[in-house]
Amino acid sequence: MKALVCPVATYDCENWTLRKNEETRLDAFEMKRLRKILRVSWTAKKTNEWVLNKAAVKRELLDTVKSRKLAYYGHTTRKQGSCLEKEIIPGTMPGARRRGRPRRHARPGWTTSRRGQDSPWKSQSERQMSGINGESTSMVWPTLGSRTAKEQNRTEQNRTSLHG
Repeated sequence: MKALVCPVATYDCENWTLRKNEETRLDAFEMKRLRKILRVSWTAKKTNEWVLNKAAVKRELLDTVKSRKLAYYGHTTRKQGSCLEKEIIPGTMPGARRRGRPRRHARPGWTTSRRGQDSPWKSQSERQMSGINGESTSMVWPTLGSRTAKEQNRTEQNRTSLHG
């Protein structure tokens, strides 16, 4: 298992983010491989300790991953000068984040101040009234529960014939 399975399973483990879920999955993977090697069925009522005693090994996969991560961290922090890896490894961004829920921002080009386009968060009547020079805009987005496309085209034609 150490020669064939572990190197493939732990490839590039230095860059993993280990959370409790990943640690549990690594332990489960190791035990599953040991049971496979010993030909112990998953239906057999054998504990993990029994399997470890039968194989005469200890759980090593998670400890190996953690030691490799620590060694890689020491390697990058000892590098001379400033490099991108040194900035990325702590996982924090410079500056402080605002308190509370983040504000909802529109995509660029969706506000009326940019290129004269309407905001998608306006109601349909607000979009019709906020046209250029008082004209109705051609960008009317259907909303849930709105009229059918035929009815919208008919009302749009009536509106243009009244203004034009």
